[in-house]
Amino acid sequence: MREYTEAPIVPEPTTGNLTDHVVENATSQPNRVVLVKRVDSRWIDVTAAQFRDEVVAIAKGLAKAGVQPGDRVGLMSRTRYEWTLVDYAIWFAGGVTVPIYETSSAEQLEWILTNSGAVALILESDKNVAIYDEVRDRAPGVTHSWVIERNGVETLVASGADVDDAEIERRRTISTPDSLATIIYTSGTTGRPKGCMLTHRNFMVEVDNLVQGLSELFLAEGASTLMFLPLAHVFGRAIQIGAIRARVKLGHTADIKSLVPDLAAFQPTFILSVPRVFEKVFNSSQQKATSEGKGKIFDAAAKCAIGYSTAMDTGGPGIALKVQHAIFDRLVYSKLRAALGGKVGYAVSGGAPLGARLGHFFRGIGLTILEGYGLTETSAGTTINRPTKVKIGTVGAPIPGSSVRIADDGEVLLRGGHVFVGYWDNESATAEAIDADGWFHSGDVGELDEDGYLKITGRKKEILVTAGGKNVAPAVLEDRLRADPIVSQCMVVGDAKPYVAALVTIDPEAWPAYVKTNQLAVDTTIESMVNDPGLVAAIQTAVDRANKAVSHAEAIKRFRILAVDWTEEGGQLTPSLKLKRNVVMKDFGAEVEALYS
Repeated sequence: MREYTEAPIVPEPTTGNLTDHVVENATSQPNRVVLVKRVDSRWIDVTAAQFRDEVVAIAKGLAKAGVQPGDRVGLMSRTRYEWTLVDYAIWFAGGVTVPIYETSSAEQLEWILTNSGAVALILESDKNVAIYDEVRDRAPGVTHSWVIERNGVETLVASGADVDDAEIERRRTISTPDSLATIIYTSGTTGRPKGCMLTHRNFMVEVDNLVQGLSELFLAEGASTLMFLPLAHVFGRAIQIGAIRARVKLGHTADIKSLVPDLAAFQPTFILSVPRVFEKVFNSSQQKATSEGKGKIFDAAAKCAIGYSTAMDTGGPGIALKVQHAIFDRLVYSKLRAALGGKVGYAVSGGAPLGARLGHFFRGIGLTILEGYGLTETSAGTTINRPTKVKIGTVGAPIPGSSVRIADDGEVLLRGGHVFVGYWDNESATAEAIDADGWFHSGDVGELDEDGYLKITGRKKEILVTAGGKNVAPAVLEDRLRADPIVSQCMVVGDAKPYVAALVTIDPEAWPAYVKTNQLAVDTTIESMVNDPGLVAAIQTAVDRANKAVSHAEAIKRFRILAVDWTEEGGQLTPSLKLKRNVVMKDFGAEVEALYS
C-alpha cells in the first residue's frame, strides 16, 4: 500500500457558498470583464456587475415560479453563456442544479427528472423540447419549464420583476458549505446513471486550491479560457466555477466544427479538453501536411518536437536540437499555435489517458498539456501535473488538500474535502463506493511514484483475463491504436478467450485524406473497404505499433474493421467520449465471436 497527501493551500470553508464568488466580483471589481457572450457572430463583454444583475433577475423568476430552497432544477443545454447564467441563478434562488446532457435520450431524461425529483426544467431548444414531450406525462413533478431559444430567460426575468432583492439575498445566503449544490448523473458506461451529490463545500475546496495551485493559468494577467466541453460534465463545471472564482474571462462555444475560428477570435490563454480532441488536432494537421506534399516536413517537425520535449526531462536539448527546433518553430509550430488562438500556453486534459507521444509533441511545440485525473464523485480533478513540474505519462500529483492511496490490489483510492457525499437515493451504492475511513474507491488501477505522481494503468473492472490466465489492461493497447490517424475508436477483447483481439472503427473525417493518398475513387466508402488488403495492412501496422507496448501474451492477435463508427448518438460513447463496453459487446457481439471462429 502506498499513499501520498498534498497539504491544502486554502483551508476548507466554514461559511458561505458558491454564489459568494459572483457577489465578491461585483462588489470589488464591478467593471471587470469576467465573461464574454456570443451574440450572432459578435463577442460581447459582460462585467462582473452585469453578470450578477442578470443572475439575480433570473433567480427572481425561478422564485416567482415556486422553486424553493433545496428544490432540484434540471438544466438541459449545450455549452453556452446561458448555461453558466442559469446555473448560478438556480443557486441564487437556493436551488440545486441537475445538469442533463443535451444529447440525452428520452429514457435518460425521464430517469434523471424522476429520480432527482426535479420541480422545474430549463431546456435549450426545440430539439430538447421534442425529447421532453415524450416523457412529460411521466415526470409530473416538473411543474414549470422554459426554453432558452424561445426567450425562456427573458420570460423568467419578466415574471420575477416584482420579487424583492431581499428575498433573493435571503435565499442565496441560506446555503452553507454543506448544502447540496448539484446532482450530476454519471455518464453511465454501465447500468443506469447514478446521481452524484456534490455540495458547495466540494466545489469550494476543489476550485480554491486549484486556482492557487495552478496560478500560472488562473491568476495570470489577462487570463481567459474558451469553454467548449459539455458543462453538464463535472470537468467543464469545475473550470467554470474556477474561472468565476478567479475572474478569468470565460467564453463559451458549443459547435466543435467552428472551434478553430472561435479560438482564433477569442484567443484564450488556456483551454481544457479531452485527449480525443488533441489526437484530432495532431492527426488533421498531419493529414493536411501530407495532402499538400509537406508530409515529410511535418513528420520531421513532430519527431523534433517530441525529442525536444523528452530532452527537457533529461538534462535539456543540445545545440543541434535547439537549432532544428527553432527552424521548425517558424515553419510548423507557430502555425499550430496560431490555429489555437496564438496565446494558449497551457491546456488541461482529462477524461481519458493522453499518452506520452501527444504530451511530448504538444509541449515540444509550445503548448504544455497538464494531464489530470478525477471523477464526477471527486468534483473533477484529484491529481494534476503542475506547470513547474510536468511528468508526461502521469496524471500528476494530488491537488492541495487531497490524498491518493494505492490499495493492495492496485486500486486507486481518493480522499479529501472535494469527494462527494454520496449517490442520490442510493445508500447501498454509496456504502460500496466510500469506505469507513472516507476513502473513495475509484475502480481504477494505478501506481504512485516517489513524488506522489499517479499513473493510471487500467480499470479494475475492465481488466481482461484470457483463457490462459493472462491479465490484460485494454487501455494500454487502445490508447496507442487510437493514435493512428485513420483509426477513430477501438475496443480490445479477449476475456476468457484464447487470445487478445480488437474491433476497430475508421475515422470518417480522416477517410477523404486516405482515399486521396491511396488514389481511390472519390466516392469510395468505408463500408466497401473493410476487407480491402490495403486498409487491413494499414491497420495491421497500427496494431503492430501498439503491440510493442505489451508482452506477446497481451498482444492483439486478430482484429476486425467495422463498417460504422462508434458515436455518442449511436449509444456506444458517453457524452465525455468514454467507451460503453457493454453496449459495444451487445451491438457487435457477432463480430467479436467471429474473431474467435
